[in-house]
Amino acid sequence: MPALFLGHGSPMNAIETNNFTQTLTNLGASLPRPKAILMISAHWETNGTWVTGMERPKTIHDFYGFPKALFDVQYPAPGSPEFAKKVSSTILSPKIEIDENHWGLDHGTWSVLKHMFPEADIPVFQMSIDKTKPIEFHLELGQKLNFLREQGVMIIGSGNIVHNLRQVRWEQEAKPFDWAIEFDEWIKQKLIERDFNSLAKDALSTTAGKFSIPTLEHYLPLLYIAGASENKDLLKFEYEGIQMGSMSMRCLRFF
Repeated sequence: MPALFLGHGSPMNAIETNNFTQTLTNLGASLPRPKAILMISAHWETNGTWVTGMERPKTIHDFYGFPKALFDVQYPAPGSPEFAKKVSSTILSPKIEIDENHWGLDHGTWSVLKHMFPEADIPVFQMSIDKTKPIEFHLELGQKLNFLREQGVMIIGSGNIVHNLRQVRWEQEAKPFDWAIEFDEWIKQKLIERDFNSLAKDALSTTAGKFSIPTLEHYLPLLYIAGASENKDLLKFEYEGIQMGSMSMRCLRFF
């Protein structure tokens, strides 16, 4: 199965039709059908690492101030207790706990899956991001998740390579900041070079990086996908573009 990183941007992308969402629709139609999808979303941060293990994960509307139509969205995909248990029993370090009743599918997950797999008939389970760990930890855990790809699980990271809400430009067709373009292109080049260590060690070493990643949660899902990739994989950039001046919507696939 392929491993993908998807920019998700504003929750409004879930109910809007634009070039980005059309790309997701076309991408979903072109992908092989997985047995299950493991989502690593920017919006589930925890102490320790958890996977959702419930049969029927709820749709979480983890935002405020948006139209009622967005709160009305449901994504009733089944969970995958089987694969949650397999992750927990296979990866012994770090210890991965199973959440059976707390979380569900947050908007980092359903806002993109709604376009890719609108029938919501593929089992979906989420893995949390341990906010207490250094950046390298997440790349290494991604490597340990690679075994799932051979077992029919599609691994998807959902965040944004550049995500600075304080610098958002609200006007239509807002021009991207120079630092956003610089960092997004730097990441692209490192991915092409397979220089994943630099993604972990050097991302915050420049002014552009510090502006692009004021907090880590939207960036870290990329490292799980880089870690889960293999040297033999092809790399395809499915979408490139920056919304609102300071939000990279770059989407990519290792396959």
